[in-house]
Amino acid sequence: MKRIAVINDLSGFGRCSLSAALPIISVMGHEACPLPTAVLSNQTGYESYYCDDYTDKMSFFNEQWKKICPVFDAIYSGYIANEKQVDYISSFIESFSDETTILLVDPVMGDDGKLYDSHNTAICEGIKTLVKKSNVICPNLTELCILTGRDYSSISQMRKERILEEIKDMSSSLISDKLRLVITTGIINDNMISSTIYSEGKFEEISNERIGESFSGTGDIFASIVVSSLLSGFDPYDAVKKATDFISMSLTETLKHEYDRNDGIDFQKFLKRL
Repeated sequence: MKRIAVINDLSGFGRCSLSAALPIISVMGHEACPLPTAVLSNQTGYESYYCDDYTDKMSFFNEQWKKICPVFDAIYSGYIANEKQVDYISSFIESFSDETTILLVDPVMGDDGKLYDSHNTAICEGIKTLVKKSNVICPNLTELCILTGRDYSSISQMRKERILEEIKDMSSSLISDKLRLVITTGIINDNMISSTIYSEGKFEEISNERIGESFSGTGDIFASIVVSSLLSGFDPYDAVKKATDFISMSLTETLKHEYDRNDGIDFQKFLKRL
């Protein structure tokens, strides 16, 4: 069984972050090894929440895990609580990876053209350094613009064909000897939502019907399915298709009942489909 180190927060409510990643990675046949960046009573979209920052505790995981697992098959980094954690995660990547390790960074920074309230410029600059250490990234359009220094407001107003051209150009600009795959999510156009895949000069789009509004945790579900699929040998297109179809199916079920978008989506009953 292959091991994935999952560096993310743990939220008691919201069906996101580690509470979403652990069951998904496990049902897809891999061992998920959680390293919390913070423990929260509930995800930050709720009106109030309690957060226990785990920065000072993360090094203990490094020390103990080296005795058990010298190299992970994949490392997946998500929510970062503060800029100090960037140096630790960078060190973790260097300590626990080799040339075969899949390094996926979900550059959690913002959405709809805005930074999350919990983030600042220092955290964003730190995330940019982690992106340079990764093989795979899966930003949304806002985060792709932040990573490339582009203006979200002007790009988001363009017609779809032009937006895709801009995404292709931004994705291409991030590619390096290290970073080989850029997956951009949450591209909304009328009643459709798309993800794009840029790898080895090839640019592809996958579209699904837009179902409901934005929900907590869908990015975490997406990244967890993608990293697990890549580790299982899926090509990038099939990995993204698997993730988008699963989220679409789960959203359809969620909208059958009364819901609070902060509670996340009803994905549990479909886990066996993965």
